[in-house]
Amino acid sequence: MVGGSAAQRWRDVAPLVVLTVPVLAGAGLWFAGQRGAADVCWAATTSVTLLVTLRWLVQSLRRHRIGVDVIATLALATSLLVGEYLAGAVVALMLASGHTLERYAQGRATRDLHELLARAPRRARRRGPNGDIQDVDVNDIRKDDRLLVGPGEVVPVDGFAEDAATLDESAVTGESQAVERRAGDRLASGVVNAGAAFGLRVASVAAESTYAGIVRLAEEANAEKAPMVRLADRYSAAFVPFTLILAGIAWAASGQFVRAVAVLVVATPCPLLLATPIAIVAGLSRAARRGVLVRNGGSLELLGRARTLLVDKTGTLTAGRPEMARVLTAPGGDGDELLRMAASVEQLSSHVLAAAIVRAAKDRSSRLVAPTEVTEEPGQGVSGRVDGRLVRVGQHGGDLPDWAARARQQAEEDGLSTVWVGLDGVLAGAVLLRDPVRPDAKDTVRRLRQAGFQRVIMVTGDRPEVAERVARAVGVDDVVARCSPHEKVARVRTESDRAVTVMVGDGINDAPALATAAVGVALGATGATASADVADAVLSVDRLDRLADAVEIARRSRTIAAQSAGVGMGLAVVAMIAAAFGLLPPVAGAFLQEGIDVAVILNALRALGGGRTRA
Repeated sequence: MVGGSAAQRWRDVAPLVVLTVPVLAGAGLWFAGQRGAADVCWAATTSVTLLVTLRWLVQSLRRHRIGVDVIATLALATSLLVGEYLAGAVVALMLASGHTLERYAQGRATRDLHELLARAPRRARRRGPNGDIQDVDVNDIRKDDRLLVGPGEVVPVDGFAEDAATLDESAVTGESQAVERRAGDRLASGVVNAGAAFGLRVASVAAESTYAGIVRLAEEANAEKAPMVRLADRYSAAFVPFTLILAGIAWAASGQFVRAVAVLVVATPCPLLLATPIAIVAGLSRAARRGVLVRNGGSLELLGRARTLLVDKTGTLTAGRPEMARVLTAPGGDGDELLRMAASVEQLSSHVLAAAIVRAAKDRSSRLVAPTEVTEEPGQGVSGRVDGRLVRVGQHGGDLPDWAARARQQAEEDGLSTVWVGLDGVLAGAVLLRDPVRPDAKDTVRRLRQAGFQRVIMVTGDRPEVAERVARAVGVDDVVARCSPHEKVARVRTESDRAVTVMVGDGINDAPALATAAVGVALGATGATASADVADAVLSVDRLDRLADAVEIARRSRTIAAQSAGVGMGLAVVAMIAAAFGLLPPVAGAFLQEGIDVAVILNALRALGGGRTRA
């Protein structure tokens, strides 16, 4: 309801308005002494609502389900039979108000998801070949197009900034403060330009961009019923026969059919069982505000019960963005010149290590030149001419001289990657790169334990010595090194036999393990599409601590859902027993049940806030 159109809002409240008018009219007539006319108003209200509940009942039977529609229908019908028209009218009003409150609650809970969909970029300004600006549909944008993003505009697709930019990334990352991005930085679609206009070179078409993936998850977020919702259905299946038996006993023991009517009236909890899905949807909405897009309510409920976490190392506990540690040269060599020559050649390579070398050279203000005769062999390296000299950067296939062999051994002990550099056919040195541990990784692991994970296991394809070093730094319980995708899947299955297991990863090689885990979580707005496609949740920003937020939210939503259903059902049963003993007439019972249902649904809405989650 919240955030919807005026027509939609009217459709939500129309049943309540239409039924309230005759009920109030009947009350006025009753106080004016026209009790016969008042009964006609109330009986008409009851009859109209009875027709609606009969339709609900038929629909339930077609789906082979017996729910509280049976109780509501019997309560209305028996109220008419015994002449308890006011009780029937109150039940009708209760059903209408429950429907309206449900619509409001769902609208309130899904407001953030609706806003996410409404903000999806649809148009963009593309720079033409002669410098002109064209207004185009985002679906017409192609890779390497050049766009102009004006002040206050949403970045329509993933790309690389051509100028420095100030951005509001809250819609994607959940961070409220504006951030500064430099020229050449990769930007995610969906962020807002909070500064001056800047150019953007397109890296991904609209359908493959970050925001499109987030929107797809948002659209699927309420597609399935959570296990807790199915649990509520099971409550309903047990509640219906209990109600009918209790009503029959009250009638048989007292000989007063009105007591059976009172039991049925009190036992009409149509909005009551809606409190459970409302709490779950509220949890989905709150997780989305923290930058965690959960695919459906079932995944959120499982996340709330998870006890074991398996997490990939690269890009998750480490930065996933190599940086230069140092430059080694042959005796008598110049490290700065070696780095300049290597970076000049690597400018035309798309390899992640090449980008790290170029970045390191630029940080040292090296004068890079355009290479010539450039060739690249996948998995081996790149070569080309710089200032007339033949430069080769990458693997080294021959025997290593003593200085190089010692350097490689030391690099392996330090957990560094070695990129060899040759000049004119002679090995001249190496650039050593490292993947640093995230500064917040240790605190994040501690937060994950506080959120409820009893075991945290790091899985990686890296060497054991490197894996052990990272494991000690961040404080995980176990580490599995040289782990292939097949072995990751096997480990996930093993851990899943012991407890509900979550797997976090960001690469294509993690996709099988993510699909195998009870809850697979893809890390990062610009992570591999294969991982995001199979994941049950996506962290829209490369921050693992957001998973701890999501777990806390999931546990709170699950607790509130169970609390709402349990307390509401318990209060209804107490009222039903009182009605069976003749202590609660139908009219009073109807008003009491209305209060119970409203209170329970309002309690379910607490899942929208509170808890320990913090920025």
